[in-house]
Amino acid sequence: MKIGPHAIAPNLILAPMAGVTDKPFRILCKQLGAGLCVSEMTTSDPRLWRTRKSLQRMDHADEPGPVSVQIAGTDPQVLAEAARYNVAHGAQIIDINMGCPAKKVCNVWAGSALMRDEALVMRILRAVVAAVDVPVTLKIRTGWNADNRNAPRIARIAEDSGIAALAVHGRTRDQQYTGTAEHDTVAAIKAALSIPVLANGDVDSPDAAAAVLRHTGCDGLLIGRAAQGRPWIFREIAHYLATGERLPEPSLTEVRDILLGHLRALHAFYGEPQGVRIARKHLGWYAKDQPAHASFRAVVNRADSASAQIELTEAWFADLIAGREPNLAQAA
Repeated sequence: MKIGPHAIAPNLILAPMAGVTDKPFRILCKQLGAGLCVSEMTTSDPRLWRTRKSLQRMDHADEPGPVSVQIAGTDPQVLAEAARYNVAHGAQIIDINMGCPAKKVCNVWAGSALMRDEALVMRILRAVVAAVDVPVTLKIRTGWNADNRNAPRIARIAEDSGIAALAVHGRTRDQQYTGTAEHDTVAAIKAALSIPVLANGDVDSPDAAAAVLRHTGCDGLLIGRAAQGRPWIFREIAHYLATGERLPEPSLTEVRDILLGHLRALHAFYGEPQGVRIARKHLGWYAKDQPAHASFRAVVNRADSASAQIELTEAWFADLIAGREPNLAQAA
């Protein structure tokens, strides 16, 4: 699969997730098999570009390419300028967010709320495509609600506006992340377009990935929540799609090493105390399938330094690897 001049191999993409797909996580997922990783949603408001949050979200130094940056907003010319700014700061692909269901985004008519105004969608897409000389991609949902599944019309507008690839989450905005993703709409969109179409929603295992690709005929997949705490899911799915064979689950030792590397990268990127605070949710995701995970989270979430987080995590895994009941009381 190609997006503009960029070959995306494997055809598995880390979906943009606010507060999750920062540079440390994108680099890790690339190392573990993702073909492309999309940044957190960045604001199109130039007044906020110099804030610490925006500077961190727009930091792509030493990030393996192609670098895909997602922008969000409502004004075509403001979004066009945001696209130009991000390209000047390292973006090789610009992704436009019309899929976020969050109320604080939709309440200002950004994200998936834009799907309610197809004329505005066209103006935005044409303005952004004309503003930059890199591929522009678009992420949408199937519609605003069950009675307004207008994704096929939006998809046609996208292709006609010069969008290089389209990602479709198989839920409406009203569904948020509840229920089951339906991929019939995604399949219909893929059948109608000539640009690459990517399926998103409930791709949480090699079997699910293969089933969604069969059902939709899509060119690739976006993987979001299933990568939280399991970034190796990309290599598992890639291997299965290529060979029909399942990789063994990573050992506790490998999970420990991946997690410790991730923690150190977060601490280095954000510094203290921000890195420690951000690391807590990742610790919870990595731990959720392990013994005594609730007790571990309760203890490690009280750690207020990078060194304490590392030491508690090392001690917990030492017990797990040795087959001992984790001694969380002593660790506390």
